[in-house]
Amino acid sequence: MSTLPMVHAQAIEQTKKKLLEDIDRFVEVKPSLPSLEHYKEERQHYYEQLWLNVWLNKATNSIPRKEKKGFLKDRGYVVEGIDRKIINKLFRNELRTYKPFHVERWLNHVNTNNQWTHIYEKAKAAYQIRQKEEQEANRKRIILHEIQKAYDQVIENDDALFFVVRHEVSKKVEVDLAKRQNQLSSHTYQKDEQIEELSQSINFSTFLQNLANDTTEYKKAWQYETMFDQYNQFIDRLLERRLLNDVLTQLPIYVSEQYFSLFGKELTDLRVRDILKEPMVALRTKYVQQFQKELLPHLVRLAKLPFDLYQHQQIFEHDKKEQELFKLEEKKHREKEIEKEARMIDDIFGREYRLHAGRNIRYVLHIGETNTGKTHYALEKMKKSASGIYLAPLRLLALEVYDKLNKEGVSCSLKTGEEEKIIEGATHFSSTVEMFYEKEFFEVIVIDESQMIADKDRGFSWYKAITKANANEVHIIGSRNAQSMILELLGDSDIEIREYRRDIPLQVESKEFSLKQSKKGDALVCFSRKRVLETASQLQKNGHQVSMIYGSMPPETRKKQMQRFIDGETTMIVATDAIGMGLNLPIRRIVFLENEKFDGMRRRRLTSQEIKQIAGRAGRKGIYNIGKVAFVSEINLMRRLLEQEDEPIYTFAIAPTNSVFERFQKYYRDLGTFFDLWDRFESPKGTKKASLTEEKELYESIRDTEIEGRLPMMDLYGFLHLPFSTREPELIRQWQENLMAVVNGKELPEPTLKRGTLEELELSYKAIGLHLLFLYRLGRRTEAMYWERLRGELSDRVHDYLRYDSKNLKKTCKFCGKSLSWEFAYTMCNSCHKKKYVRNSRFS
Repeated sequence: MSTLPMVHAQAIEQTKKKLLEDIDRFVEVKPSLPSLEHYKEERQHYYEQLWLNVWLNKATNSIPRKEKKGFLKDRGYVVEGIDRKIINKLFRNELRTYKPFHVERWLNHVNTNNQWTHIYEKAKAAYQIRQKEEQEANRKRIILHEIQKAYDQVIENDDALFFVVRHEVSKKVEVDLAKRQNQLSSHTYQKDEQIEELSQSINFSTFLQNLANDTTEYKKAWQYETMFDQYNQFIDRLLERRLLNDVLTQLPIYVSEQYFSLFGKELTDLRVRDILKEPMVALRTKYVQQFQKELLPHLVRLAKLPFDLYQHQQIFEHDKKEQELFKLEEKKHREKEIEKEARMIDDIFGREYRLHAGRNIRYVLHIGETNTGKTHYALEKMKKSASGIYLAPLRLLALEVYDKLNKEGVSCSLKTGEEEKIIEGATHFSSTVEMFYEKEFFEVIVIDESQMIADKDRGFSWYKAITKANANEVHIIGSRNAQSMILELLGDSDIEIREYRRDIPLQVESKEFSLKQSKKGDALVCFSRKRVLETASQLQKNGHQVSMIYGSMPPETRKKQMQRFIDGETTMIVATDAIGMGLNLPIRRIVFLENEKFDGMRRRRLTSQEIKQIAGRAGRKGIYNIGKVAFVSEINLMRRLLEQEDEPIYTFAIAPTNSVFERFQKYYRDLGTFFDLWDRFESPKGTKKASLTEEKELYESIRDTEIEGRLPMMDLYGFLHLPFSTREPELIRQWQENLMAVVNGKELPEPTLKRGTLEELELSYKAIGLHLLFLYRLGRRTEAMYWERLRGELSDRVHDYLRYDSKNLKKTCKFCGKSLSWEFAYTMCNSCHKKKYVRNSRFS
């Protein structure tokens, strides 16, 4: 739906409005009616430029980029892969001649039927009213200025004012101090140090802060009066009593008379107070800022003295010198505390993340593109070793290697957060990278997808595995852009680099892809579970047999979906970018149905590395000698991204380790302080800290509860760090209930299971997964076996749903749920788009 006609109409109305405003300003100052020709002669330069300025600015800002590109494409421009600024420049140039609004013709129309005379009379009348109002406002300003001037003279001549206020404040401080000390003394649990603290050498500001923390007075349900407010109001009253009457006395008689004439009210002290509100607040603020610097003992001592201006001036000068000395001491103390904290933070965190010299381990780097056999070669080496462990980026890949090794006669156990399949006497393990434990020794360790070290949430698991692997030989598998970073981490170690190149070339198709062109061997990639299901449903309705892969799908289901494709039961796959991580399938062509993805923060274009990772799955040696890649739009741009050199990884993610927690507990014992120090810790050059956002949010939900009080800090952090979806409120509730059961020594409550819709099945699967995380953490492996079987049944149900029922899915608006045709290009209907984005014009 084109927005250009609507924006054009709005621009015309805005131009007319601006012209009428300009005519009003022109004619209102004329003593008699000027002619339209006179207006044109003087304002021609303005009105000739007006339409073009309004039209170009409004169209540039209001027309969507996609529509601009379509507009230019219709006029013969090549717009794919062109910079946004250039698109806007070309678009503006083309719009200069698009349906121009003839301003002069419209002005001539304004001159008909006495409209010009009416405009003049209306503008003139409004101008005269405005002139009268401005004259009266000016007379009022003069009177108010006289009152301000009288106030300034009173302030200037009152030498004692500041010292009187200071003395009165000191007497209030003495009263408040005595009152608070009596309150503390009446509570036997209060320590003597708290009473002493109130009268020691702290400044007045700190004193008020301490009182405000303890004695906040309730005013209304939504408003509180602090001690700062009380002292502000106290000083306001002192200033009013001292100044207002003097200001009235200082004023000439005519000021009061003219005030009554202009405002219709007597000039009383209350009205003077309202007039002088801002300067009096400024004076009070100035005094308060001075008092806040003062030391509490100085004010307490001053309260006991009678008021004598000369004596108080001398005391003030003496106290100022002592304040300066106190500030210097305080500054030195702060600097020592900062240095002490910096040493502590460096002791806790800093040394953990410094790069170390080479270790007595042989490293083999398998560097190359996707689908080049890197993992195969590393696993072959591990299979021949006396002991080994494979560290996978996904639970599915860990499961795949576990099955593969056992089928090939290598006894292998499986360990992920959610499951353990321990083979008695096994010397090899297949595990997710998060399960790596640095104190376990293996002859060979294989670390897959090492470029994930740059991932902001999970990258530290790769850093820990690479730098702390305890083995004779470590095989690290990754893309070329990770090579320099890994070499830097390994220092002077014994390193062998093996480079891998694709035997099968990638070929980008020159035509834009449409769903009707889907063929056997295609993998269609989009970036949301909803889009995967909708696309698969459409293909199935068109007679295709389809497998599906998306991130939240149970791994067992994903494995069955993949196997159906491998066995030829299905002819194509619809998947998210989960397909790009280590899944080797007989794919003829990778099709990108979208060029953008939502990364948790914003919707953005795919990076070169993401495109390569996914596109690299096309082609299978012995089946397809060319891997084909297709895009639905922006082919030239996407081809350039696919072919460009990888940018090296310059930073890697860091996160807390067991050693960090052990050192932290030398200083503190609570996670709130730990998170605070982690935020203040400056990540070393070349690193970026894990945000720990999910851990912090979970911690806030149980902070200062029985759970925190009864769980050791390390155990509590372990539960905060469990890998489950914190975006599901039901799972967060389950996590909290399980923790309560743990601290109270009760049985874990059984997870809530629903088996209706696909969403309920998948959520039930996740609920069992969270339950298993607790069971394995608590060492209850026998009980876990039952839940693993139940989870397997759920994954079978998910698989059956996808196999038999997904074709009944419909494409719907993501906001209102209205059915949409499969050919509709957007995820929301026109009605929701209009509500969300289209704004009514003021001039329509």
